[in-house]
Amino acid sequence: MYEVSDYDYELPRELIAQKPTGVRDQSRLLVLNRDGGDVNIINFKDIKNFFSEGDVLVLNETKVLPARLYGISQRNSAEIELLLLKEVSENVWEVMIRPGRKVRCGDRIVFEEGVTCCIQKITEEGNRIALFETEMNFFEFIEKYGHIPLPPYIERKDDIEDKSRYQTVYAKIPGAVAAPTAGLHFTNELLDELKGRGVEIVYILLHVGAGTFKPIKTDRVTDHKMHKEFFNVSEEAAEKINEARRNGNKIFAVGTTVARALESVAEDSGLVKPGSGETEIFIYPGYRFKVIDRMITNFHLPKSTLILLVSAFSSIEMIKKAYITAVNERMRFFSYGDAMLII
Repeated sequence: MYEVSDYDYELPRELIAQKPTGVRDQSRLLVLNRDGGDVNIINFKDIKNFFSEGDVLVLNETKVLPARLYGISQRNSAEIELLLLKEVSENVWEVMIRPGRKVRCGDRIVFEEGVTCCIQKITEEGNRIALFETEMNFFEFIEKYGHIPLPPYIERKDDIEDKSRYQTVYAKIPGAVAAPTAGLHFTNELLDELKGRGVEIVYILLHVGAGTFKPIKTDRVTDHKMHKEFFNVSEEAAEKINEARRNGNKIFAVGTTVARALESVAEDSGLVKPGSGETEIFIYPGYRFKVIDRMITNFHLPKSTLILLVSAFSSIEMIKKAYITAVNERMRFFSYGDAMLII
């Protein structure tokens, strides 16, 4: 259970979704029942049939930044790809740079409209701290010239469709460098239908970082150091979740990001308290979930922290069975892929 190799699986390359489905809620949904491990595949829009009046659907309202920038090194004219990771202070960002060997501390990188950044230092993780110099608003600049940071397993450049489809319909607060992909399947119409059935929609925030794509490189699960991500659970969100729990209703977490945020502010009683900050909670088998009753999630990379999290919510045996079924049924994997509901 604590060996990283236990969380590996075989995935045909052609099942890694390179494009989104034509309509968000027309993707497929694998339903995994933890009582017995039964697996069923339905249309995603039929997820509404698993909700009862008074249940709570928790969504992550983070918005993906157009965080990938392309520039030229002023020192050696090298083409540089830069990924914004986290805002440190006004116009100062922690960034990831490729190729890193072409950039030194003190170097300037030049972008469109004469915008530049100066590399100030290298972090312990090997990232850079960059000071951007621009006369225009920085966020207006990246909105105009930045590219959607598609995950590395999507083997194409971003296009105009990605600006809307690699974003949930309820995305509101900019700050993520990766989408909370379980939410990509929801349409406004489906959310309205759920509200009409008496389901309470609650929004929390967790800015998904690039660390979400990093495989675990240690042999033992417990030796892995988890990345930090900013989260916020408001008083209003906590109150609605706690009321539902007191009334015996179910809490549906849309994605591992919601699960991590809620479990970061969970009390042993199963209630949550409002709070914000950086979480590095690492959830793997053996963890006892305190808040959520149901999880909606996409299919995750082998040996990733995310597959450990969903295995903790069910079991590694059930997850492997579900993934084998998904492969056999030619379901679509990862960010633009199909979804799974664990009940």
